[in-house]
Amino acid sequence: MPADRPLRIVLAEDSVLLREGLIGLLTRFGHEVVAAVGDADALVTAAGEHGPDVVVTDVRMPPGLHDEGLRAAVTLRAERPGLPVLVLSQYVQRAYAAELLDSGDGTGVGYLLKDRIGQVEEFVDALTRVAAGGTVVDPEVVRQLLRRRRDPLARLTPREREVLAQVAEGKSNGAIARTLVVSEAAVGKHIGSILTKLDLPPADDSHRRVLAVLAFLRA
Repeated sequence: MPADRPLRIVLAEDSVLLREGLIGLLTRFGHEVVAAVGDADALVTAAGEHGPDVVVTDVRMPPGLHDEGLRAAVTLRAERPGLPVLVLSQYVQRAYAAELLDSGDGTGVGYLLKDRIGQVEEFVDALTRVAAGGTVVDPEVVRQLLRRRRDPLARLTPREREVLAQVAEGKSNGAIARTLVVSEAAVGKHIGSILTKLDLPPADDSHRRVLAVLAFLRA
């Protein structure tokens, strides 16, 4: 999907103020919110009716206010593995992020903290990357994982862990090179070393990157 193409979005958020704010924000960037709902059941129905380019949903939704939004997203991706989904959460929930990334075919997924919405351009860019098949994980989730999880990441050098954190955020090799102020070739070598150290099987390179992120979250 072209990055500049307007997206058709199904939005699920039980807070009326946040839901209306997101509708206004997404519309301002040229996208169309084809349905905006306040509970998980309505999300599943709306996604089935509208066939959106991407779904944006809160984790906690009525009726239980536990993980109904996430469950609905996982259900939708089981029915349509290529459906891009961006999940929003108030707090870092590592299990939620791992379960989401496990859903569908492992591409076109994002997990962001709601605070990220305030960084408008970054939020919309993340949504666009997810809609295009990318995998985006909130930097705060990445930081907490780096602090708390060391195996199998223990085999990685500090620079390789930095590169893997950037991959988890959905960045391309060129974007990682610019962030870390190294050459793109150096980034490619680091990623090759990461994939080897994580014992990932030979496969399509984009798929191996997703597998690396999953290993990162499951460690």
